[in-house]
Amino acid sequence: DGMNVLFIVVDDLRPVLGCYGDKLVKSPNIDQLASQSVVFSNAYAQQAVCAPSRVSFLTGRRPDTTRLYDFYSYWRVHAGNYSTMPQYFKENGYVTLSVGKVFHPGVSSNYNDDYPYSWSIPPFHPSTEKYENDKTCRGKDGKLYANLVCPVDVTEMPSGTLPDIQSTEEAIRLLNVMKANKQKFFLAVGYHKPHIPLRYPQEFLKLYPLENITLAPDPWVPEKLPSVAYNPWTDIRQRDDVKALNVSFPYGPLPDDFQRQIRQSYYAAVSYLDMQVGLLLNALDDVGLSNRTIVVFTADHGWSLGEHGEWAKYSNFDVATRVPLMFYVPGMTTSSVRQGERVFPYLDPFSPILGLVPQGRSKKVVELVSLFSTLAELAGLQVPPACPETSFHVALCAEGASIVRYFNASEEKVEEEKNGCDDTYRCFNEEPVAFSQYPRPGDTPQWNSDKPKLKDIRIMGYSMRTIDYRYTVWVRFYPNNFSADFEDVHAGELYMVETDPNQDYNIYNNTSHGGFFKTILG
Repeated sequence: DGMNVLFIVVDDLRPVLGCYGDKLVKSPNIDQLASQSVVFSNAYAQQAVCAPSRVSFLTGRRPDTTRLYDFYSYWRVHAGNYSTMPQYFKENGYVTLSVGKVFHPGVSSNYNDDYPYSWSIPPFHPSTEKYENDKTCRGKDGKLYANLVCPVDVTEMPSGTLPDIQSTEEAIRLLNVMKANKQKFFLAVGYHKPHIPLRYPQEFLKLYPLENITLAPDPWVPEKLPSVAYNPWTDIRQRDDVKALNVSFPYGPLPDDFQRQIRQSYYAAVSYLDMQVGLLLNALDDVGLSNRTIVVFTADHGWSLGEHGEWAKYSNFDVATRVPLMFYVPGMTTSSVRQGERVFPYLDPFSPILGLVPQGRSKKVVELVSLFSTLAELAGLQVPPACPETSFHVALCAEGASIVRYFNASEEKVEEEKNGCDDTYRCFNEEPVAFSQYPRPGDTPQWNSDKPKLKDIRIMGYSMRTIDYRYTVWVRFYPNNFSADFEDVHAGELYMVETDPNQDYNIYNNTSHGGFFKTILG
């Protein structure tokens, strides 16, 4: 009677994980999940900021169709009454449950996480979420601050806990209820860390001695980076510890030793997250449902850790748009699991652990907007039809095609037949492309460059990533009718992956790129 779905989405997690080849991080539980999953090493978000990305992958539509580029509108009112992935599962007989940050809270999900459309019961939010930005970080002087870098003693925190710990406990409770009631479920669990502030149990710092932490490989602003492409990381500048450094706007830079502290705390927060994921998956074993539950693990977007002299998300670079993405499907990504067999024994991040490698790896370029179709197909539901060119009036359709076809494809198979295809992201035979975009209020970095409100957007950066290159054009955008003028190009970027994997050398001005431009117009 169909598989359950456990959908884990993490806030601001770039793929700094052992299963993605990171040598420093301790992420044994996520790596163990990867060892039973197909892992996509080139997966990209459609916009590198929380609400637009989440509404995009939960509806299966791109930001130009949800018309959400900021935090301040609800798609059902503002764009079209689009069905969501959890809604579709609910309409197909699943109990749908939301724990933690799944939809972005606030107006963009109608102040109720799109309940009751998407969820069978009201979504759960941890009670201690409200203290996230309070002064809970103890400084060297013993006083409390609202810092960016914030290792804490959990026993001193309000209610003696942290939001992600509460989310894990609630998700485990719901697994037990579903097991007892023998109900088929779609359980979405949204973790906050490593979103800022980097507030996590202080014992995780010992996994990352500061002397082992390096700077980003390219901690400078690239010489040929158009100013419109730069994000001035205003959110971290507002934290007490960053404010005290009195760094110049917009380019900084932050002092080297503080850069290393941010990177250290990001890693520590990832290991704290890994522990939560480990406890959750161990509970799936405990209730005996690992043999009939699909597990998806991903993030809403990445986060710059000093690359290009940038921090946070808010850009079109890989560091901001690339996400981890893996699918565990019993009997498909692994041989069938016997009832009661343990697939996910909890692994302690503080113990030495053998490196676990992904079960299957795909280098295909894929997009989060494909999640809706992919999960429908994996669960044996009818895959939503592909959206027509304009789909504001269509309640159920998807702009991202299912990627199940890549699960078993051997990497060596050269894709022939490039003919008969005009719609890039739905074409099975063409080299796949991931599209991302980012709005800006003007050509130069200003106080609202990272998060411009719709009415202030003047330029949209449309970006496409293939296996070989990232190409971005920054064009005039009109917020009153949501239109972009591709004749009015303000700036462009082109990076070749093979020779410039970190995207530091923009060759847009010394390359002819008519072919790329045609594809982006596609």
